[in-house]
Amino acid sequence: MKHVVLSLLTLAGAAHAAEMPTERLSLSASATADVTRDIMGVSFSTTREGAEAAPVQAALKQALDAALTEARKAARPGQVDVQTGGFSLTPRYDPKTGKINGWQGSAELLVEGRDIAAVAQLSGRISTLSISRVGYSLSREAREKAEGEISAQAIARYRAKAADYAKQFGYADYLIGEVNVSSDEPGPRPMMMAKMAAAPRGIADESLPTEAGKATVTVNVSGSVVLKR
Repeated sequence: MKHVVLSLLTLAGAAHAAEMPTERLSLSASATADVTRDIMGVSFSTTREGAEAAPVQAALKQALDAALTEARKAARPGQVDVQTGGFSLTPRYDPKTGKINGWQGSAELLVEGRDIAAVAQLSGRISTLSISRVGYSLSREAREKAEGEISAQAIARYRAKAADYAKQFGYADYLIGEVNVSSDEPGPRPMMMAKMAAAPRGIADESLPTEAGKATVTVNVSGSVVLKR
């Protein structure tokens, strides 16, 4: 959560401070905006198992290397970013004897970027790993742009509420005291958790269907005002 604290009440001196009213009112206001999520992330994974560790590890490495080769063709910083995820190899135990009777492992590849069409197309070209998760998120630039557009609205609402409440309590005006301005940062939105089969070899590339949806960005203004007669 982004958080800013502004102390807007200043005193010219001790004599002036003594004349300041002491009645304070705490209040808050907020503004929201629905923003289209502009980053798509896809997680690819695969599992292998066998009697010996070395062949299982080799099979995982081969599958991951092939997927990386294909993903790197589409990689563009900020638009399509590629990185390897988890890579594990663990023994499998016989429940009766407690001895190792095989090995199992998994490998993961992560692709994320603003070029949603390119990420979706790449998902149809990777044939050695399966899609395990798809999600959408809001970029920092899009979030900050939305915050900038609604901050003024939230502050205006705060001031309007302060003026209205001051009047209702029988005061002529108000002075801004301490003000806290914060914004909610929406997290990634998971779209698909179930595993999907890897694309069969020899079949024409098919892009992954996409629908990013919207994220709600909220700017909150809270604090206190000093009421004036």
